Amino acid sequence: MSDVTPVVVERTEQPYAFIRGSVRMDSFDRIADRLGELIGWLTAHDAEFAGAPFFRYNTFDLEGESEVEAGIPVVSRPEPEGDIRVGTLPAGRYATLTHVGHPDGLFEVADALRSWAAREGLEWDMAEVAGAERWGCRLESYLTDPRVQPDLNKWVTELAFRLAD
Repeated sequence: MSDVTPVVVERTEQPYAFIRGSVRMDSFDRIADRLGELIGWLTAHDAEFAGAPFFRYNTFDLEGESEVEAGIPVVSRPEPEGDIRVGTLPAGRYATLTHVGHPDGLFEVADALRSWAAREGLEWDMAEVAGAERWGCRLESYLTDPRVQPDLNKWVTELAFRLAD
């Protein structure tokens, strides 16, 4: 189940720490499994979290490799180390939609968000490059702590796709 109506919100720049990987959708766990490593590293370095863990899709390709970041917003930038990097999520207008349910349903939720934006005449901060979508910022934030709610069917996930200026 998802919110019936997406919402457009204005976001400010947000520093974040991340681990980047190139993955196929059928092997997404290769990047997803690194979130725990990132959380542990940030905790060990006394970094204060500024929001929920997320996946940022720099490129999205259902048939091929997608460049994805496992990230966490932070209050201040830690010093990067090894695979762990720091960056800034861009400010701007984002179309958002909240999904309550199993993460397997997120493809349909993303399609619903894209269809809604098309009906509203909104354009994405995205370009087609060599058969893949290159996004200015496409986020999938996991608002549920799996240690508190292990039932994936009750997870809350927010999609936030940046709109073109």
